Amino acid sequence: MTGQFLLAMPGIGDPRFEHSVIAMCAHDEKGALGIGIGHRVEGVGLHLLLNQFEIATDGVPDAPVHAGGPVEPQRGFVIHSRDWSGSESIDVAGRWALTATVDALRAIASGSGPSKWIVALGYAGWGEGQLDEEMRRHGWFVTPGTESLLWETRPEARWREGFSSAGIDSRLLAASAGQA
Repeated sequence: MTGQFLLAMPGIGDPRFEHSVIAMCAHDEKGALGIGIGHRVEGVGLHLLLNQFEIATDGVPDAPVHAGGPVEPQRGFVIHSRDWSGSESIDVAGRWALTATVDALRAIASGSGPSKWIVALGYAGWGEGQLDEEMRRHGWFVTPGTESLLWETRPEARWREGFSSAGIDSRLLAASAGQA
C-alpha cells in the first residue's frame, strides 16, 4: 500500500483514527508506516516548530502541523514533493517523499526546500501483518487518491474527498456491517 491513502471507515473502533486519512509511506512484510494528513494539531503551527529549532520564520507561512499518528507524537515528519531531497529523504512510490530530519524544515524556512510540503508530528505504525489483518476487518479503505488530495485539499476535507476520488459518497457509509 506504499504511496496510497488509507481512509478510516466509520466505526473503525479507535477514536484516535476517526475520519483519518493516512498517507502510506512504507508497507512490507515487516510492517507499515503512514503519516496522518487529515487532522491538525490544535495550537501548533510551523512557526512554533521552527522557533524550537531556532530557525528564522521570516517569509515562511505559519502552516498547520498535522497529527501524523499516535506513535512518537513528539517526532516530526515532512511529506514533500520530490523536487527536493535531503540526505535522509525516502522516495514513496514515486509519488512524494518523506523526510524525518530538521534539514527539511531548514530548507523550507530558507526557501530552498520542496515546493509542496506537509509537516506532521507522530506517525501511524503497524507491526508485521497487523495492517493486513486490519484490512480484512471493517476498519480501513485504501485508495490511490490524487495529488490534489495531498497538496490542494484542506485537511478537514481530505477524508470526504478521498472517498469521493474513489467514487464513494461518504455520507452513505455505515458505521457497522450487517450479517446474513
